[in-house]
Amino acid sequence: MKVAVITVAGISSRFNEGIDEKERSLKAIYSEGKASDTLLAHLVKKCSYADRIIIVGGYKYEDLKQYVTRQFSERYKEKIIVIYNEHYKDLASGYSLYLGLEEAFRLPNIEELLFVEGDLDIDCKSFSDVVNAGKDVVTCHCDPIQSNRDVLLYRNRNEEYKYLFNNTHGLLQIDEPFSCIYNSGQVWKFRNIKKLKEANKAFYEESKEGTNLFIIQEYIERISTKEIKVVCLEQWTNCNTREDYKKIKKRWEAEE
Repeated sequence: MKVAVITVAGISSRFNEGIDEKERSLKAIYSEGKASDTLLAHLVKKCSYADRIIIVGGYKYEDLKQYVTRQFSERYKEKIIVIYNEHYKDLASGYSLYLGLEEAFRLPNIEELLFVEGDLDIDCKSFSDVVNAGKDVVTCHCDPIQSNRDVLLYRNRNEEYKYLFNNTHGLLQIDEPFSCIYNSGQVWKFRNIKKLKEANKAFYEESKEGTNLFIIQEYIERISTKEIKVVCLEQWTNCNTREDYKKIKKRWEAEE
């Protein structure tokens, strides 16, 4: 069984900045025009190869459930599992991934699991490259790395992959020699489910307040670097604002 996990629990603070509370929206299901022009709809379509698609919600959870019920055909809905993160306000992104993984582990015979954050737009070819890779996958993209917003991925002298992110959006500093440095693309594929379970357990026991990078780093440190493929995403946008959404929507329209 192949599983995809999409996390959409966050409160979308920058996306809803300056918007009256009644008009605020869950970023992943926001649209201007067609109801299908949402980040979530495009991600679910890309994840349709999977046997199950687990969506982890929190902020405006009822809106999310209603959107899933209305928007997706029976073909998709029979695959989708929507779960609630009650700690979407007081814990970081790691807890959403933790819950999504725990839900996945209840399914039988998982052979691989793909994780993608729900506020991303990724081109179809790059997403297919991740799906079709016969290895574990970490991703990168070609934008310049800016410490106030990006996740840094580097390979050290031991050929180990390491992540760096500043929660306060300040400077980043690498304290060891490195052979390569990337701007992380925020989509991953895991093929060693036993090691993924170990990483998820370590997160719960050691760092429930942490980001999803804790789980990912714990997993990567448990497998061989030779098992990992780096996929460079050709087009990648982290949708933080409504202006970002408008740019993404124009790209969707150009692709139609």
